[in-house]
Amino acid sequence: MDGAVFSMQVQPLKSVAENPPDRSDDHALVRAALTGDTRAFERLYRSHVGRVYGAILRLVGMDRARAEELTQEAFIQAWRKLASFRFDAAFSTWLYRLGVNTALMELRGKRDEVNVDDDVLALAAGGEVPFCAGERGDLERAVAKLPPRARAVLVLHDIEGWKHEEIAAELGMAVGSSKAQLHRARGLMRTTLQAA
Repeated sequence: MDGAVFSMQVQPLKSVAENPPDRSDDHALVRAALTGDTRAFERLYRSHVGRVYGAILRLVGMDRARAEELTQEAFIQAWRKLASFRFDAAFSTWLYRLGVNTALMELRGKRDEVNVDDDVLALAAGGEVPFCAGERGDLERAVAKLPPRARAVLVLHDIEGWKHEEIAAELGMAVGSSKAQLHRARGLMRTTLQAA
C-alpha cells in the first residue's frame, strides 16, 4: 500500500457524527489491516475520512485542494504507522491526531509571521469584546483569511477544544504566544465579520 493514493470521496461531516464508528469494530479492522487486508483499511478510511478532512480543511484555511492532499498524506502515514497504534485508545482519536499533526507540520515550517507585542494585539482586537459569529459562510471565510498560525490556534482552541499547552507544544511556541495568537485571531475575525 506504500505510495497508494486514496480516493477523496469525502462524506458530509454530519453523517460521520450521526453514525460514529464502533470502537470494537475499528479495533477489529485495524487488526485485519495489520495482516495486510487493504479492504479493512479502506473501511477505516471511509469511516473516518470526513472528520479528518474537516479538521484539516479548517486548519488550511478552507483550501479544499490542499486539504485533500494533506488528508491523503495523513491516511498514507496511518497505513505506514498502523503497527504503532495501541489498542488502549480509540482508533478515531489516534487517526484524528495524526491528521491534525500532518496539517500542523506545514505550519511548523512557516515562521515568517512577525511576533507582535500583546498590547498591540489587544489594541488591534478592540479590547476584550466577546467574540461573536455571523452566518456560517461568513465565519468560514473569515477563518480562512487569518494568518496561518493564528488560524491554527483559533481552530485548535475554539473549534477542536485543545488547551493552550497542547497547541504550544504542537506548534513549537510558548503558551503565551498561543494565547496571543488566539487573541489576535479573534480580533481579526471580529474586524472581518463587522466589515462584511
